Amino acid sequence: MSNVYRVDGAPAGGATTVSFGERFQSSEQFDHIFKEGMALVERTASYLDGPGRKEAKDLVGGVGVLYATESMRLTTRLLDLASWLLIRRALREGEITDEEAQKKRRRVKLQAFGRPSHVKGYTELPQGLQNLIEESFQLHDRISQLDRVLAKPSAAETPQAAVNPVAQQVGLLERAFSVKFS
Repeated sequence: MSNVYRVDGAPAGGATTVSFGERFQSSEQFDHIFKEGMALVERTASYLDGPGRKEAKDLVGGVGVLYATESMRLTTRLLDLASWLLIRRALREGEITDEEAQKKRRRVKLQAFGRPSHVKGYTELPQGLQNLIEESFQLHDRISQLDRVLAKPSAAETPQAAVNPVAQQVGLLERAFSVKFS
C-alpha cells in the first residue's frame, strides 16, 4: 500500500504528489518546533550565564565536573539542533538549494550522547540544568525522528519493482540445488 496521495487526498496514480518534507517545512508545525528550539537555546544561554553559573560555584567535587560536562553536552546538542532547524528554514525560504541543504545537513551531528540521568551525581545537579537537559533530549528526539522521515525518499521519487516472494524463494531453491524448476 502506498502512502503517496494527490493534493486532493486521493491515492496517487500519476497525479501530482506532495512531499512530506516540503509540506512540513512550510507548516505551522515546523514554525512551532523552530520557535521552541530557538527559545530553548536562549533559555539555556540565559541560565548558564546567570543562575547556572552561580549554582555551579556551590557544587563540590565530582558534581562540579559533572556540571561542566553536562552543560557542554547540552550546549553542543542545542547547537546541532539549532543548525538543523536553520538549514530547514533556509531551504524553505529559498536561501539555499536542496543540494546545499543536504551538504550542510551531513555536517550536523544529531547523535545523542548518552542520557545522563543514570550517571552518579546527576540528581545532585541543579534542577534548572536537569530540566534543560531533559527538554533538549525531548526536542532532539522529535528532530531526529523528523530527520529520518525527511531523509527517506518518497514513493513518488523511488519507483519500486514489484517483488514476487514466491519467485524469490524458487530462485533460491534453483541456486541451492543447481536445478531449473520451470
